[in-house]
Amino acid sequence: MNETTKKYLYDINECILFIEEAVNEIVTFQKYRESKYEKPAIERKLEIIGEALHKALLITPEIPISNKHKIVSVRNRIIHAYDSIDDALIWEIVQKHLPTLKKEITSLLEI
Repeated sequence: MNETTKKYLYDINECILFIEEAVNEIVTFQKYRESKYEKPAIERKLEIIGEALHKALLITPEIPISNKHKIVSVRNRIIHAYDSIDDALIWEIVQKHLPTLKKEITSLLEI
C-alpha cells in the first residue's frame, strides 16, 4: 500500500477516534438528536471518512474494507441530501458499523 493511501486511512482512523469520543460524551440517541455541536461534528467526520475512503479507493481499489461503497454513499447522502438526513441511521452507523471499520483500518495500518 502506498503512502498516500495510508495517509487517507490514517485520516479515517482519526475521524473514528473523534466520533468515539463524542459518542462517549453524548451516551444516548436522544442526547445525540438534541446536541447542538456534537451531531454536526459527527456528521462532518462521517463526510471526511467517506471522502478519504473514496480517494483511497481511487488509488488502491482492492482495499479490504467491508461496505466500502456504502461508506462513500453515506458521505454523498450527508453532503447532497443534508436536509433529509435520518438521525437514527447516523446513530446506527456510529454504534453498529463504525467499530467494524475501526478494526479494519487498525489492521491495515497495523496500529
